[in-house]
Amino acid sequence: MLEHFQWLPFLLAISVLTMSPGVDTILVMRNTALGGWRLGFLSSLGICLGLFAHATVSALGLSVILLGSAGLFTAFKLLGAAYLVYLGVQALRSAAKPVGLSFNTASDVHRVTAWSSFRQGILSNVLNPKPIVFYMAFLPQFIDPSHSALVQSLFMASLHFMIAMVWQMFLALMIHRARVWLARPKVAQVMDSLTGVLLVGFGVKLALSQR
Repeated sequence: MLEHFQWLPFLLAISVLTMSPGVDTILVMRNTALGGWRLGFLSSLGICLGLFAHATVSALGLSVILLGSAGLFTAFKLLGAAYLVYLGVQALRSAAKPVGLSFNTASDVHRVTAWSSFRQGILSNVLNPKPIVFYMAFLPQFIDPSHSALVQSLFMASLHFMIAMVWQMFLALMIHRARVWLARPKVAQVMDSLTGVLLVGFGVKLALSQR
C-alpha cells in the first residue's frame, strides 16, 4: 500500500499547514496560559483527534455531498463560525476583568477545566469545514487506488496527528515556561484581548468565506 506513497511532499505540506498560525495555535496557547501545560495538551489532543474525523469523512466521500450542497455547507460553516465567535467573546469578557494567570489553582480550574479544554479543541476543529476541503483536495493525491482509501486516509491523518501534537506541545511548553510573566494582570489583559479579537475575526472570516 505504501510503496508509491510520496512521503516527502506530504510531510512537508502537512508540516507547513500545522505550523501556520490559526485557531488551533490560539486555543492551545490561551488554554496553556490559563491552566498550564496539561490544559494545553488536552486542547491539542482534541484538535488533533478531529483530524481523524475529517480524514474519515473525506475517504467515505461524505465531503463530496457536503461540498456539493450549498445549504449543508453554509449551515456547517455558520455553526463553526458561531462557535469561534463564542470563544472570542469569552476571551474578551476575561480581558474586561483582567487578573493574573496563576497556574494550577482553584480559580484557574474554574475558568478553564480539563474537559472544556478538550471540548474546545475538538469542536473548533470538527466544526471547521476548511479541513474537510483541504483533506478532500489534498489526500487523494497520495492515495493508491488499488488499496483502501479509508485505511490510507487514516494513516495519513495519524502522521498529521503526530506532527501537530509535537508542534503544539512545543508551543504549550514555551507558554508554560513564561508563566511568571503571564501572571501579570496587564499581560493577561493584552493576551485575552488579542485572543478574543483573533477568534472573532476567524469566525467572521469563516462565515463570509465561499466554498
